[in-house]
Amino acid sequence: MKVKEAKEITGGLTYTTKMPGPSFNTPAQRCVTGSKLRNIKNSVCNGCYALKGNYVRFPKVGEALERRFQKLQAPSWVPAMVILISKHKYFRWHDAGDIQDAVHLQKIFRVCELTPETEHWMPTREAQFLKDIDPATVPKNLLIRMSSHMVDQPPVKFWPWTSTVISGQGVASCPAPKQNNSCGSCRACWDRKIPNVSYGKH
Repeated sequence: MKVKEAKEITGGLTYTTKMPGPSFNTPAQRCVTGSKLRNIKNSVCNGCYALKGNYVRFPKVGEALERRFQKLQAPSWVPAMVILISKHKYFRWHDAGDIQDAVHLQKIFRVCELTPETEHWMPTREAQFLKDIDPATVPKNLLIRMSSHMVDQPPVKFWPWTSTVISGQGVASCPAPKQNNSCGSCRACWDRKIPNVSYGKH
């Protein structure tokens, strides 16, 4: 399979100046849990960044997000994603959007298994798809961080790797805001030795 064909099958990857590698996203409107949380005051999804700014300002951005969502069911989605990801050292799943169902999660697991040289990170709020999974069965090169639903809410207890969002009263561990909104040399989100990463509310 050629890269051009892989892009057509999956809808392609996204690239930002902040991240040390590419990412894959789908519409925030399609989030199973997030679509409910965004209507709840003080939830992390209330005022979601993927529902404003360039995500809605430019129609082509929204069209690309929806195209990737529709492509999730493509029979060759897994091998096509492997083609696009395998040359990268770091990868992030869902800088917008989230896991859709257990089948989707298993497809992601397979992509990770087939790209052993790539370090994968996936934040999620879809606790329903993690509660029945033994963390030991997650591919070793994939770090799933279960994100707390509310601002200033402590990390969840049922999953070993988490992320939280804190208001101005606390000090976030993510250094990006202090270094031109870039990960820079930080790879904490991908690091299994770090149980929780906290982000400042924005």
